[in-house]
Amino acid sequence: MPISRPVNCAKKRLLSASAALVMSGVLLAGCGLLPASSDEGTRTVTVWLMKDSASGDFLKRFTEAYEKEHVRTKLDIQIKSWDGIGSQIKKALRGDDPPDVIEVGNTQVAHYADHGGLENLTLESLRDFGSEDWLPGLAEPGKINHAQFGIPWYAANRVVVYRKDLFQQAGVREPRDREEWLTATEKLNTGGRQGIYLAGQDWYTLAGFIWEEGGELAVDAGGRWTGVLHSEAALRGMSFYKELQALGGGPRDADEEKPPQAGVFAQGNVAQIVATPGAAKIIEEKNPALRGKLGFFPVPGKSADKPGAVFTGGSDLVIPERTGQRQAAVEVVQALTDKKWQVDLARTMSYVPNKGSLISEVADEEGVAAMSRGALQGRATPASPKWGDVEANNPIKTYMSQVLGGADPKDAAKRASDRITLTLQRFEEE
Repeated sequence: MPISRPVNCAKKRLLSASAALVMSGVLLAGCGLLPASSDEGTRTVTVWLMKDSASGDFLKRFTEAYEKEHVRTKLDIQIKSWDGIGSQIKKALRGDDPPDVIEVGNTQVAHYADHGGLENLTLESLRDFGSEDWLPGLAEPGKINHAQFGIPWYAANRVVVYRKDLFQQAGVREPRDREEWLTATEKLNTGGRQGIYLAGQDWYTLAGFIWEEGGELAVDAGGRWTGVLHSEAALRGMSFYKELQALGGGPRDADEEKPPQAGVFAQGNVAQIVATPGAAKIIEEKNPALRGKLGFFPVPGKSADKPGAVFTGGSDLVIPERTGQRQAAVEVVQALTDKKWQVDLARTMSYVPNKGSLISEVADEEGVAAMSRGALQGRATPASPKWGDVEANNPIKTYMSQVLGGADPKDAAKRASDRITLTLQRFEEE
């Protein structure tokens, strides 16, 4: 939904990036877009980060190095739980003493921007943060009405986690495109072994297949979002999902967490799953006999020249509009998203760095390297601030189960599209 509030100096920052670059220095300074002079004396920058987003060792290294380089700044890094964080952030953005930097999910930026209270960081993004090199799946959700509110921090996306020994026994190699993937999976799906375990309601994986075909989950038509699962391109994505899913024993009416697919893989009779590389650690913990036998490759696309499209999850950093020290907050965000700490975080947490140019820096990490190659084709869910309401009672999952159970794909897709449209437009009117 377009952000439509009274235009004041802060809201003028919703001007497009191109317009921002040609605005006069006086206007930029008046709206607070140019850095202000540093405050005198010691200052404390409060940063809210989510639990398990970064290890304690990483945060200790970062804090010590940052405070040594910025002798007048102390960092107060507070760890928050994802559970219930939405209401905490909205309350903080409305308050008079919010934290100075907040980590939010990349697909949540639109929701918070729609409620107001976020700083526009368009100019810094272009001038200081290297936004031209950001991964699209992280950058796009952070941009609302051509203004950048969320600064990409880290990304994670799905790859194919596979058994090297089973691939070798079946005489197949890592597939380069979808056709090779289907052929290899069919060969692997024999003798009581599942070629792939793909749950029937793994809608994030389906989204990648739809995007790879040129389709969308929903589109913004003149300011009103409309579900489009019934488009020909989206239907082709579902058709491929059905063909692949049949080459294993994944349940039709459950997602990848019911039961957790890493646990299923660890039982030893599954050749592949679609998951983040972190699943390999869980698998090896559950079944130590599989240590050294797991490999990774990007989700294949329609052609061998590039990986397939995937959903990019991860986090952005935002700055509340009511921070009392905007420039200090900007400097912390810049440090966390610059090369040194991006590479450190990626290696520490098995993440994808926020920029395509940094992928080569983690090429020696097998799982991260596969994930990074796929991340170049990364996408995010629709940028409607109400998309979370769709996921709360997800019609895409119902649609997938219906098709896998034999329902007419176009009819089922149209019903799901209508439910998405109704949800998005109903909330847009509230």
